[in-house]
Amino acid sequence: MRDHDFPAQPRRGRGKSRFDDDEPDFLKRGRPAPTLADPDAEPDAEDRWSSWDQAVHGPEPHPAWLVTELAARDTELGMLKTGKEADVHLVRRAVPDTDRGCLLAVKRYRDAQHRLFHRDAGYLEGRRVRRSREMRAMAGRTAFGRQMIAGQWAAAEFAALSRLWEIGAASGRIAVPYPVQLLGTELMLEFVGDAGAGEAAPRLAQVRPDDDELRDLWEQLVDALVVLARAGYAHGDLSPYNLLVHAGRLVLIDLPQVVDVVANPQGAEFLARDVRVVAAWFTARGLPAADTDPVALTEVLLREAGIR
Repeated sequence: MRDHDFPAQPRRGRGKSRFDDDEPDFLKRGRPAPTLADPDAEPDAEDRWSSWDQAVHGPEPHPAWLVTELAARDTELGMLKTGKEADVHLVRRAVPDTDRGCLLAVKRYRDAQHRLFHRDAGYLEGRRVRRSREMRAMAGRTAFGRQMIAGQWAAAEFAALSRLWEIGAASGRIAVPYPVQLLGTELMLEFVGDAGAGEAAPRLAQVRPDDDELRDLWEQLVDALVVLARAGYAHGDLSPYNLLVHAGRLVLIDLPQVVDVVANPQGAEFLARDVRVVAAWFTARGLPAADTDPVALTEVLLREAGIR
């Protein structure tokens, strides 16, 4: 990444399967308060001790809202989203008998016995591990290899979010959830939405913006895509279903399949597909096709990535 690049600051098909095949299931409930009075007591069945001290942490300085105390407990509140490769849960991390608490989105990738990415071979090109045994296991899709792949998805998403969050914090040109921690195949993220109600921000596919809002969201998206390209990334599976809209801000989510556009032989194709999908959505919503020309935007992004 070149830090000096970032200043201080067709018709739409029916059905969502064109963009994404995950089923959203947003939790809508009030924020529960911790009920355990004795801080030395073992957590209830639905609770567990904070795993902060066991995990890899997100970028510093940590946000003020984040609870890092080891005395905190994590309480499962329900499911935010189900998917073929991972499920996202809502968790409250709180210190008993205090007002210290925060909501987290916890992404748990499937274990070796469950289906992983149905198109994972293309995404994995350009990613390498040091040990030949691990490479053979991943190539052969053994149980161990599938677990290794799951770990790679989680680690790749955590690394990309960490880098992009730092860029966004400095430039304001891209927004992603803060990556709280990584532990194995479990990724904890900032909850994006109404924390008081426990209601997640809507996906772009769910919003109905007016003309001015639509253009603003498109401009935000172009900025974010330029940031990704300059960092050497393509999202790899970009669609209106993995973009959130929170308080007028476009937030990129779901980056496990992030592609190194230089190292991956298909990098340019992944980038071009990302652009085609989102440009089609904005055009279908009424933005002039001349303003969302996917070919022209793809060329700009390839130049920003240094491969044109």
